Amino acid sequence: MKHLTEILHSIAGLKVDGNIDVQITGIASDSRKVEKGFLFVAVAGTHVDGHQFISSAVEKGAVAIVCNKLPVQADSSVTWIKADEPAEVLGLAASNFWGSPSLQMKVVGVTGTNGKTTTATLLYRLFTAMGHRSGLLSTVCNYIGNEQIPSTHTTPDPLQIQELMARMVAAGCEYCFMEVSSHAVDQQRIAGIDFDGGLFTNLTHDHLDYHKTFAAYRDAKKTFFDKLPAKAFALTNIDDKNGLVVLQNCNAEKKSYSARTLADFKVKVLESHFDGMLLNINGAEIWVHFVGNFNAYNLLAVYGAAVSLGAESSEVLRILSSLRPVDGRFETFRSPQGIFAVVDYAHTPDAVKNVLNSINDVKAGSELVITVVGAGGDRDKTKRPEMALEAVSASDRVILTSDNPRSEEPEQIIADMLAGVPAKDRHKVLTITNRKEAIRTACMLAHPGDIILIAGKGHEDYQEIKGVKYHFDDREVVREIFNTTSNN
Repeated sequence: MKHLTEILHSIAGLKVDGNIDVQITGIASDSRKVEKGFLFVAVAGTHVDGHQFISSAVEKGAVAIVCNKLPVQADSSVTWIKADEPAEVLGLAASNFWGSPSLQMKVVGVTGTNGKTTTATLLYRLFTAMGHRSGLLSTVCNYIGNEQIPSTHTTPDPLQIQELMARMVAAGCEYCFMEVSSHAVDQQRIAGIDFDGGLFTNLTHDHLDYHKTFAAYRDAKKTFFDKLPAKAFALTNIDDKNGLVVLQNCNAEKKSYSARTLADFKVKVLESHFDGMLLNINGAEIWVHFVGNFNAYNLLAVYGAAVSLGAESSEVLRILSSLRPVDGRFETFRSPQGIFAVVDYAHTPDAVKNVLNSINDVKAGSELVITVVGAGGDRDKTKRPEMALEAVSASDRVILTSDNPRSEEPEQIIADMLAGVPAKDRHKVLTITNRKEAIRTACMLAHPGDIILIAGKGHEDYQEIKGVKYHFDDREVVREIFNTTSNN
């Protein structure tokens, strides 16, 4: 419980009408979660405007309301706070309510189209292995020290973020590593977080259903760096054409990483195999249990961020050599007959291209590459044909199948993907809506030594169809099929 004055401390541009010294028992932006003594923040969301639920929040016991337009008949018993950006106020107020936890840890945000989960998770594992109690906010799972907390979004809402960070501080965490999505930046979910570092991985085609244009998508990423404090570091991938663009107005200490040109942190792939790579990072050779150029970039980003945080270079390299891939990120399986399967979260054209390039770089010779891939429903439709094009361009056979169709018909999603396949490549493509049957078919088509890529879902253990989530895990399906075939 805190006084409203404490919660609104240092938040500029507010116009308050009513008792500023009222006691606040909690904060909510969802009127259904309001309880007696709460502060309700009316946020205009993508689909719903919280201003429609102000009266409901008051009925449930809200004693103070943040909004950008006051009701015609404002209840005089309620304290009204008018703000131009209620969404930003939500994050700032939540930080104050939970005691500004980000000020008590080193917080590093990772943003970009691909590589966020791997980079943030490996930073968490690295610093944990170095003896630092750490927290993680990621797509796969959130962690407070060793405690696992299920994740629902790449970046949680401001109330969840601040509560989780407060719990990290209470648990003695020194560091917090978090994925920062473009949605989170645009929706001000990271307002109130004091960042000590920001990391840019890359920028490719994704989320245009939300941002509408690539420029708007890029600018959302850029805004994250624009707001970094001068005391922080900003580490960017300068091999990406947007790597320097996102730092144009950044006041933080700028640092770079690259596999191609001069940079603060450099990597070169010396050898590549299905069980790992030999890398040269800033002049030191290191064997890692990761595959693919994209993972070389991810590991270099982790190295650069760790060194920027003050970690000893040799210790970072020693621990990196012992780390394993994140669940569902180039996760490999081998059947008794010698068929390889790779399960990967690749769900953008560039990610599919990167994973297939890595597979083709590693394979010894004439082995077939068979790709099973789908696209999510109710998401950016423009990337569907591009994903299929990347798949057929680098595979010997492709099976287009269902992913998470959500409210859409999976057959229509597959048809959208098929439209991107050139006529000359149509003979390489099968369409099988049932994802399990698609994976089974790929396994039946494969011979010893062949490689099957199962792309799009990675760590996810469900399929969402017509608003219902059904258990489905690509990894479980592969193990089941491989075990069944070995017993026949």
